[in-house]
Amino acid sequence: MSVSKTWVVIIGMTLATLLPRVIPLLLLPGRRMPRGIERWLSLVAPAIMAALLAPELLLVRDTLEGPAFSLFNLNILAAVPTFWVAWKTKSLFGAVATGIAASALLRLAL
Repeated sequence: MSVSKTWVVIIGMTLATLLPRVIPLLLLPGRRMPRGIERWLSLVAPAIMAALLAPELLLVRDTLEGPAFSLFNLNILAAVPTFWVAWKTKSLFGAVATGIAASALLRLAL
């Protein structure tokens, strides 16, 4: 790829990343969105998080065996206290710290 094509790709990717974030900031300040749209948008972040976490927690790595529901699945075991702390405290730092600590302790213990 030539240098000019590289710059075209960089600029194109910059615009593709920046425009969806900047346009709403320019067009929507001071305006109220319909309640349905606000409710839908409030569910986007949890849906994305669930989509990212589910395969890590529930599937066996490097195999096609399917779900791995067992007491030996360290990811699920570490997720239980992590989810509890996240739910009770609403603290990202607390949840991350709990998840790291739970994972480390479980890996040391088992």
